[in-house]
Amino acid sequence: MEKFPVISSILSADHIGLLIAKKYGLVGNVSCTLLKTGINHSYLVEQATGKFVFRLYSLKWRSDLEINEEIRLLNILKERGVPVSFPVKDVNDHYIQYLEAPEGMRQGVLFSFAEGDKLLNFSADLHLKVGEKMAKMHQATHNLKLERVTYTPKVVLEDSFLKLGKFLSADSEEHAWMVSAQQYLLDAINKADVTQLRSGSVHLDIWFDNMNITNDGLITIFDFDFCGNGWLCYDIAYYILQLYSTEKDTSQRDMKVAYFLRGYESVTKITDEERRMLPMLGVSLYFFYLGIQCQRYDNWSNVFLNETYLKRFISLLVRKYFEEKVSELL
Repeated sequence: MEKFPVISSILSADHIGLLIAKKYGLVGNVSCTLLKTGINHSYLVEQATGKFVFRLYSLKWRSDLEINEEIRLLNILKERGVPVSFPVKDVNDHYIQYLEAPEGMRQGVLFSFAEGDKLLNFSADLHLKVGEKMAKMHQATHNLKLERVTYTPKVVLEDSFLKLGKFLSADSEEHAWMVSAQQYLLDAINKADVTQLRSGSVHLDIWFDNMNITNDGLITIFDFDFCGNGWLCYDIAYYILQLYSTEKDTSQRDMKVAYFLRGYESVTKITDEERRMLPMLGVSLYFFYLGIQCQRYDNWSNVFLNETYLKRFISLLVRKYFEEKVSELL
């Protein structure tokens, strides 16, 4: 019988557990369970002395150079006291593991476990703490250059939008609106005073799903898979954008945004130009992540992504946020 080619597979958690135990010299009973499949696959590795998370990158999603640069960034942040989930070396002093999957060679990295839980809604005081942590991270990454993608307006707004063409009709109202919004955002960013926008290494995906919080308020940030180079205020803009989608009570939302910004500025200041650009950069990141969803249709987003989904997302999230936060600047 002919073997059929594979584009994506889910590797056995039990066998990954055996591999991790051997590669990292873990003794005693070691268990491994699948946490989630997604852009990458995550496995929880547990033993008597602690927990870890093993990230298995999808085939050809990241190069070795990109992964090593992510590792370099995490080690810098760890050394600077920023609470992040950090990479762990194996007994041979290696960070990256190579697993021969049915579809081809995939890389994996073991990370420290972020204690606590993901909290969809949490107190204003905790948002203040998140602001402090992000600002401390930005102090460490200000002017730090990674050999990874630079998030230019072309990458964020133009390249990403092209990927929607396969799923969104060009003659639809939503497509026409996105074209108009894209042009406005490109023009506005082009006119920005970039000398007042701090640059460096950014996370680009800090929100509740990539933070664990303990009962006593300790916050750990993880999943730097989208780290790259860009304006630091992209991280601020994205966090606020996500608050608008997760916190439905307007008064609570506005208070939590204010506390987050207060926490950030208790560590380092946000320039007036950065603050002005936050809504526009937030909408730009909606473009970017819609592009990622379309790009990864074959082995991630196909369970939810279709034209109806995109139209609803654009109408209920992207356009709503634009009209509420950006149109007021016109």
